This record gives sequence, structure tokens and C-alpha cells, in this order.
Amino acid sequence: LQHEMAGEAAAALGRMDNKMIKALDALRAWDAGEDQNQPRDALVKAAAKAVWMFFVQRESLGLRDQRPVIAHHQIPREVLLRLGAS
Repeated sequence: LQHEMAGEAAAALGRMDNKMIKALDALRAWDAGEDQNQPRDALVKAAAKAVWMFFVQRESLGLRDQRPVIAHHQIPREVLLRLGAS
């Protein structure tokens, strides 16, 4: 049972990671002038929500240091400020 639970937790983390990457990519595309169909503020808000959800999922697994994630994914300061982080 614990093995199953660990597998589901890892899968959920992977899904949250994919959502976060997609949201950050959409924001970067807007900034690059590639896809500006949505208001930029909506993309920042969506990215912040996806990052927050990913952080919560990580923390639920005992992974409390988010600095490696921030560096690896190059999460913009503007997005982090929406979380209350700096």
C-alpha cells in the first residue's frame, strides 16, 4: 500500500510539474511575442497558480526547499511575487 501511495504521489508531482512548465512556457512565449492571444496578466496569474500548486505538492512530500526548482525552471521574480516569495 505504501508503495502504491508513493507512486501516486510521484505521479501527482509529475502532473503538477508539467502544468507548471506549460504555464511558464506560455508566459515566456507571450514575452517573446510569439503568442499574445491572452492578456499577459492572466498568464502571470496562471503561472503563479501552477507554481504554487507544484510547491504545495512538493511540500506535502517533505521537499521544503524550493530554491532548486526556482533556479532549474528559471521562475520569474514577477511570478514568485504573486506567491508572496521574493
